[in-house]
Amino acid sequence: MAIPYARRINGVRPSAIRELLRLGDDPELISFGGGYPDPALFPMNELSEIFHELLTTATAGTLQYTESRGLPELRKLIAERLTRGGTVCGADDVLIVQGGQQGLDLTAKLLLDAGDVVITENPTFLGALIAFAPYEPRYAPVRIDDDGMDVDHLEEILARNPGAKLLYTVPDFQNPTGVTLSLQRRRRLIELANRHQLVILEDTPYRDLRYEGSHLPTLKSLDTEGRVVHVGSFSKILAPGVRLGWAVAAPEVLEKLGLLKLAADTQSSTLNMSAAAAYLGRYDIDRHIADGNVVYRHKRDLALATLDDVLPPSVRFTRPNGGLFTWLSFPEGFDAAKFMQETLLPAKIAYVPGATFFPVHQEPNHARLSYSGIPDDRLLHGLRQLGELVRRQLES
Repeated sequence: MAIPYARRINGVRPSAIRELLRLGDDPELISFGGGYPDPALFPMNELSEIFHELLTTATAGTLQYTESRGLPELRKLIAERLTRGGTVCGADDVLIVQGGQQGLDLTAKLLLDAGDVVITENPTFLGALIAFAPYEPRYAPVRIDDDGMDVDHLEEILARNPGAKLLYTVPDFQNPTGVTLSLQRRRRLIELANRHQLVILEDTPYRDLRYEGSHLPTLKSLDTEGRVVHVGSFSKILAPGVRLGWAVAAPEVLEKLGLLKLAADTQSSTLNMSAAAAYLGRYDIDRHIADGNVVYRHKRDLALATLDDVLPPSVRFTRPNGGLFTWLSFPEGFDAAKFMQETLLPAKIAYVPGATFFPVHQEPNHARLSYSGIPDDRLLHGLRQLGELVRRQLES
């Protein structure tokens, strides 16, 4: 049967992460692939109590439609929390979205026509490339180092792409590399955006997962002309299954994003928004995050120390101050995808091959490794096995 698909679907491809998720039912597989939070950290008792109350003692309003922009109480509580963190906003500045991923999709839908230039880090979050693909952009990647996006290189890229519309960045503990954009570069990035009339899409799902050092200001808090669309998520700090995030933007931009949200799904789940609002109002989410960060810091330290021991010197990896990932860089000529398919998967180990995180020129000698959702014994065993197999491969 011939289906006349829209041209935009041609750019939508299966992702390496999606393929890995299909292996998730194998209990023997040790997967460093998905950036899953540790399920042991989900506040099960608190959420169970809240959902029970919402479904047994509350009014039917928790199962009814609500405002397309999101439950007012939840928007108010998110705005108050962001303001305490230095990103000053009110409830009217917040749009509730279906996880941070929808914030990326709606922003791309709002701004991008086919052929428009999107500037990204190189490499960048694969999920963002998937979200942008239906709108048929061209990409102008900017190199990154231990201090995040190289703003000198960005200035060169902007000079070569004067009509660029959108810059996408994960400034805190970037996915996939784990690096963080320095304060000096954040300020320069805002200056360049103002000069070149560029919209910045700031994606912050890992921002609260800082294990050392001081929090840096959000790009939105440094925004002087309303050019930043700030997207956040409850997925890593509460539970990904509630599928809730937020977008904060200038009033005109937020109004248009809200119209696109209405067209896409009318609203996010009233029940889940009510539960999130109840949790924020009743419990100390910052205490919950701090307790979780103790666990994640331990996992990060264990993973990096083990990689130090088991990997040969020719394999480099990042040392993030937070977040869920480290980025492996193998010697030139090493094919991380082929190595996983032929060697790691038969040994019941998986990571995410890094090539598809590069929007233009794919580099096959990298891989993303997540340490967050794996028990310590399996983390150690899997990394030791990985190191031994890498050594054998490189020696051969």
